[in-house]
Amino acid sequence: MPENYKHKSLISIGSNLGERQKYIESAIEEIKKIPTQILAMSKILETKALDVTDQPDFLNCIIAIETTLEPLLLLEKLQQIERNLGRIKRFEKGPREIDLDILTYDELVMADDKLTLPHHSIKTRPFIKELMSEL
Repeated sequence: MPENYKHKSLISIGSNLGERQKYIESAIEEIKKIPTQILAMSKILETKALDVTDQPDFLNCIIAIETTLEPLLLLEKLQQIERNLGRIKRFEKGPREIDLDILTYDELVMADDKLTLPHHSIKTRPFIKELMSEL
């Protein structure tokens, strides 16, 4: 595969702690610094927490990107951005400063201990389909 081949991916961005809008904007700026090009962005939608409901509401959006990174390297870069922006993992499905998830990566279907594609939230979170429909 040529090095300049561009993979298309959808990334969900969410925040429910602190200055939520600022975390989302900062995450997008950091994503621009890795080998990606942002193609489109959905609106930002406020949603209730679904799994653990005793926590603040989320702001969520989705961006469409092109990247030269393979899926696991893209995941690694996104997790580094989360750490750099101050994400603290309190507990599973708990509140978070920033959350970056790979929803899709080309037409790839995979599941291992690090990454499942397409991401389960496409089927389990109604707002994800709504935001995806904008892209």
